[in-house]
Formats: sequence, C-alpha cells, structure tokens
Amino acid sequence: MEGTADTNVYLVAATLRPETMYGQTNCFILPDGDYGCYQMKNNEIFICSKRSALNMSYQDMTETRGKVEQVGKTFKGLSLIGLALNAPNATYPIVYTLPLLSISMGKGTGVVTSVPSDAPDDYIALRDLQRNENGIRDKFPMITDEMVNFDVVPIIKIPGGEEDLKIEDWGECAAVTGCEVLKVKNQHDKKKLIKIKKAVYNKGFYQGVMQVGSAKGQLVKDAKPFVRKEMIQNGQACAYWEPEGLVVSRSGDECVVAFLDQWYLKYGEEKWRDSVLNHVQQTNAFDAYADSSLKQYVNTLNWLGNWACSRNFGLGTRLPWDEQFVIESLSDSTIYMAYYTIAHFLQGENNMNGQKTGPSGITSDELTDACFEYVFCNGPLPDADGTSETLKTQLPKLRHEFMYWYPMDLRVSGKDLIRNHLTMALYNHAAIWENQPHMWPKSYFTNGHVMVDGTKMSKGKGNFISLSNAITSNNVHHRQSDNGALEWKAQAWSTDAVRLALADGGDTNDDSNFESETANVS
Repeated sequence: MEGTADTNVYLVAATLRPETMYGQTNCFILPDGDYGCYQMKNNEIFICSKRSALNMSYQDMTETRGKVEQVGKTFKGLSLIGLALNAPNATYPIVYTLPLLSISMGKGTGVVTSVPSDAPDDYIALRDLQRNENGIRDKFPMITDEMVNFDVVPIIKIPGGEEDLKIEDWGECAAVTGCEVLKVKNQHDKKKLIKIKKAVYNKGFYQGVMQVGSAKGQLVKDAKPFVRKEMIQNGQACAYWEPEGLVVSRSGDECVVAFLDQWYLKYGEEKWRDSVLNHVQQTNAFDAYADSSLKQYVNTLNWLGNWACSRNFGLGTRLPWDEQFVIESLSDSTIYMAYYTIAHFLQGENNMNGQKTGPSGITSDELTDACFEYVFCNGPLPDADGTSETLKTQLPKLRHEFMYWYPMDLRVSGKDLIRNHLTMALYNHAAIWENQPHMWPKSYFTNGHVMVDGTKMSKGKGNFISLSNAITSNNVHHRQSDNGALEWKAQAWSTDAVRLALADGGDTNDDSNFESETANVS
C-alpha cells in the first residue's frame, strides 16, 4: 500500500519463511481482528496489531523507545478485505487481502502472507474461497473472482518420498500434492493439514531446492538467510522479533522482545557445533538414553545460534570484562558442576557467600585464573614469587578432587532443558576442554514432568504434592469430581503406594501422571 508523497503505508505481514515470498497469491487478515495504523520511523505507517506495534517500539522502529503512536482509530480487519497490494518478491504484480478465520492476533502482526504452493493451510484456505466452500464467499460480498482466481506458483522442488503419507514425489507444489493425496476436504480438516505441514516444512527445509528468485538452485536451508538479508538490504522487509508464545511477567504485564546492548555466545559457529554434534552421536562417548532425546539434541545443535549470555540487571555474576552486565542465568550454570567438586574445600559449611576462608585456607584473592587453569585444565602449578605455601600444598588436593569426580558420568534433568541449558553445557565443556573430549559429559538422562490426576503440579492450583507429604502427612489433597466440581480431600499414602503410582505414571520423556486412584488401590 502507498500513502502520500511523503508517507508510505504498509500492511505489515510477519513470516518465518522469506524464501517463499515469490509464491504469494494473496494476503490473509482476520475479519474480526483489531488493527491500527502506527507511526514508525522515516515517516512510515504500519498497519498491524497493537501488540506487534508495541514489540516494534522496543526494536528501534519508532522515534521514541517504548512509545507507540497510533494514527486514527482502531478498526476491524473486515475493512481491509479486498485491498490491492504490491507484495515484495511476489510473482504477481498485484495480490489482494482475503479473510482467514484461524489467524491469532496474539502471534505475529495479525497479517499473514499466503503461499499456497508450500503452505497447506494457505492452499486450502484459497481453494475454499475459490469454490465458495460452505458459502464462505457469501459472508464477504466484497470479494470478487478477480481477487481469488490466482494459480499456485511453483517455487520449491522437493525430491524423494514420504513413507507415512505414501507420497513418492512432492514435485514443485508440495502443499498441493499433500492435500490431494490425503484428500483434504476444507480448512476444518485440521489433523490432515498439520500432518502435511510438518512433512512439507521438514522435507522442504533440508531437501527442497529453490526454482525461482535470486537464490535459484540453492537448498532452502541456505536460501532462507540469503533471501532474508537481501530483502532487508533492499528495503523490502525489516527484522522483527517476538516471544515464541505468551510470556507474562510477575507484575502481570505481557512481555515484549527488546533490543538491548548485549554480549552473545555464537553457539552456531560451525567448528564448535560440529565437535559437539560428533560427541553426542558417538555411542561410546555420550548416552542420551532415548532415541527421542538424542534427536532433540541433534535438532537443537542444528538451530541454536547466537545466545545472549548477559543481561543488564538482576541477580548474577558480573561479566569479568564488562561489569555493567551480569551473566545470564542459563549461561552462568553450564559448568558449575566442575566448581561443585571443589566447593567444600574453598567454602566449607555455612559459607554460601564465600566471605569466610574455607577448610583449604585459600582466600578469594589468591584464586587467580592460573589457579583454576591448574585445577581444571591441567595447567602448570603456580610457582611465581609470592605464591603462598597454602596454594602450593592445597591446589594439588583440589585438582585431585576434581579429577576424581570428572568427567561427569550422568546428569539428570527435565526434557524442556534439552533445547537450551543442557545443549549449552555440552558446548561450554567443549570450549573449556577443547582438546580433552574425555572431560565432556558422558550422559544426560531427561524425563518429563510429573502431573497429579492429569493436571500439572502447581501450588497455585492446590495439587502440589511433595514426596514427604505424600507418605507422612494428612494435608495431601486428592481431587474428586462431584457434578463437575473439583474437591480436595485429605489423603496420605504408604511409600509402596507412592512408588507404584509413580511407576505406573511412566519414566520416559512423556509427562508422567500420578493417579490418586492407583495409589488408593495400592
């Protein structure tokens, strides 16, 4: 969309797939969604949701950080249907806005690009409008044949077959192929559409080859960052970030993604990543205890990139070379197990802040980088002038203790930490003991979460049970249903009953469910 001579107006769509923009046939909006016009830098106006505009204001897109200036009143998406658009990189010179009832205003900008060749949801939604499925066109009389009669544009060729879907060749319009093979009736065929989408996106990303555009001939995984960069440089797009899902602060505010000065760890660096990837895939070097867990480590290593290892405020350790920052909590705890092996020498008991001298007699001022290099990395024993006798006698004891406990044979944690903390711990071990892979973690066992009677354990919901309370007290609550109401009764079980209920709940990566009925029967 274009504004006055001095103002450009843009209907701003958010996408994770810039390489597919060549295949746009239309743009989707939510008819009942709330939209607004928001003033951005360079005299530009963005049409989008207010939530996304607020995100943008913290990403250096508005004149004043954190301030959103709305032009005019909020309006419904219905008024946008039928707009003629000039879409960036699209094969068609003009496309139109069309309705899509499944758009979430809590995700993206409320505006969705439509690429029916490679997005099964887009293809079926467009097909439904073309066929007037269930009289959908009747609800939107402003839609003309001219607005929907667009042919699918082939942009990506996906070779190979798909055993689950019994598809031997995806061709150049994979979404169309998938929908035809599975005989998707309409937009309400959710299970089939999800299945097709997963297959198309996975195979397309790793095996798909671009057939059009500046990245023609490249694999999609390589074309995606290339096209993204190109579009931003050409002024056709801007980088936009938001949380993966709803994040609410303890104050009750919805969180946004803000651009801040930060230090980053480049976890995606090729040599570093490949060394860790090789480690987890060697069965004699690392055990994930489940194929599903191992796949998650491999997937995480393939996408985990730059990670902000610092933050501007909060509790934490000061960044040694830039003390205005503290080390972010996940980054600060990836090799803490190594310190635990010697903490009893340096701190002893009842000395959490380390202000008192521990049993070793070593003071905090004496603990130089050279000391830790000797203890952890087999460096030379500090023997410079001024090195105390305490250090000379105690540091070998610390090193002996560390070598007794390391490498870490087993760590037990939750499955949700595979995507960050556990993988980052592998990375950081590989960095510190770069040439000593035998010092890297040997195994991680991960498990799901424990639920109570099918509900996630939560103190706020009143269904939180500690192991000690389960067998010793009378304040454990058992949920019962009476005419749809939830009631909680005092209940306690024996140790054997608790063991049986937990065993029955499972011990895999799936969420385990502690069933009160099982414990009662026991």
